[in-house]
Amino acid sequence: MKHFLVKTLANAAALAVAIWLLKNITLTGDNTGRKVLTLIVVALIFGLVNFIVKPVVKLLALPLFILTLGLITLVINALMLLLTSWLADKFHLAFHVQGFWTAVLGGVIISVVSWALHMVLPDQD
Repeated sequence: MKHFLVKTLANAAALAVAIWLLKNITLTGDNTGRKVLTLIVVALIFGLVNFIVKPVVKLLALPLFILTLGLITLVINALMLLLTSWLADKFHLAFHVQGFWTAVLGGVIISVVSWALHMVLPDQD
């Protein structure tokens, strides 16, 4: 349970950094508490997308991994971020990613920040 909580908070922090750095990734809300709650729910959706959908997409894209020497990962991360944005819209959450290239850059930022946080935060259950 602790591992799940740590991963969710790391995802939320990484998403917050991407929102802060990129103007086309937005999180709107009435007040700070509402924004934090929305960010945590979006982090949960992002975690579920990465847990359920991403492995299937990576398996189907295996030939492209070989062909591009792994650079297709940037595109897959962008697609997962766009899928998270679409799902957040379906749940009426105020999180939006505008455009593919914004999603690519956001995916890179989220990956780097998540990696750094996982290096610092505990990983045991």
